[in-house]
Amino acid sequence: MTSDRYGEFRELLRLDLASGELKRVTGDVPWDVNGVSATEDGKRLAVQFNVEGRDELRFYNAVSLKTLPTPKLPDGSVGAARYDRKRNELAFSISNAQGPSQIYTLGAKDEVQAWTQAYTPPGVDTSKFSEQQIVRWNSFDGLPISGLLTLPPKSFTGKRPVIISIHGGPEGQATVGFLARNNYFINELGMALIQPNVRGSSGFGKSFLALDNGFKREDSVKDIGALLDWIATQPNLDASKVLVMGGSYGGYMTLAVSTHYAERIASAIDVVGISHFVTFLQNTESYRRDLRRVEYGDERDPAMREHLEKISPLTNAAKIKKPLFVVQGKNDPRVPYTEAEQIVAKVREGGTPVWYLRAENEGHGFARKENADFQFYATILFMQQTLLQK
Repeated sequence: MTSDRYGEFRELLRLDLASGELKRVTGDVPWDVNGVSATEDGKRLAVQFNVEGRDELRFYNAVSLKTLPTPKLPDGSVGAARYDRKRNELAFSISNAQGPSQIYTLGAKDEVQAWTQAYTPPGVDTSKFSEQQIVRWNSFDGLPISGLLTLPPKSFTGKRPVIISIHGGPEGQATVGFLARNNYFINELGMALIQPNVRGSSGFGKSFLALDNGFKREDSVKDIGALLDWIATQPNLDASKVLVMGGSYGGYMTLAVSTHYAERIASAIDVVGISHFVTFLQNTESYRRDLRRVEYGDERDPAMREHLEKISPLTNAAKIKKPLFVVQGKNDPRVPYTEAEQIVAKVREGGTPVWYLRAENEGHGFARKENADFQFYATILFMQQTLLQK
């Protein structure tokens, strides 16, 4: 079984059914266990760990609980791993720059066999796509923060423009895997992509997960400020050409970065993002309101309401000076479309250029292909006009 009862991370435990004793198996590994599978004879365990957003396999002797040598596996992040009962082979999937969920097996003698290959359209060579690499920087308070960096091909010379793409949640995580359409930004436009895991992200322990709760909300925004500092130290990245983007909670982060660091970014893209915490909590669907109050704070408490008013991007909209692109679904039950409408109107009042794309038949993100395509092409045009022509 897995549990985080003994520390920061979800670790593997063995329960003795006769005595009820719990024995810690992976307590020495400072990462969450995401899965475990045993051979039919019960002698070998394959344990899946989430290591800074990359799932990897480690092997254990199921009797002694000691680690076993890890065979050479394909690069990428493990999606699922299961031992076949009859063959004693481990079937597992890998997602990497070449494709999503490619299936392999690991034999009894540690031989690896590929069973599937990701389809690619004619003319697309995914073998040239760059793998994500883990990068780290220290935030304003010394807290180590990490993220995933994907660099464009070496055919793009000089310092490269940067996309900072912030995940939603906020208890989500940027993970290693196939980047799908984002590959166009990297391989065709020559942009570097950074996916940060700011405080409040999952996968880094229980304490890290709680570091952005309530009155500490803006500490996660400062993590992006520290990332901007880090970008400025990198010889291959252009700190004068940074676009920040994100969806849902990542949309809030995008707007917050636009108010705090307006002079350090070139433009921003907010997708179904929160623009004001009080109006969001009042207008989100009732089935999820109490859960969101636990994360963001209860707006019915006067002190918390004052804090939420103070830090909301709508309150600070006059500080947004760089071009903004807002994307919203009219039928969004999570972040109502009014969150987008009010930030668009307020930023336009200040004279800052704002693009606004609203789909009448979408919810929390664009799911219909025709709408997703339109959003993608509009995003490319926005990047070209606000970031790549300077």
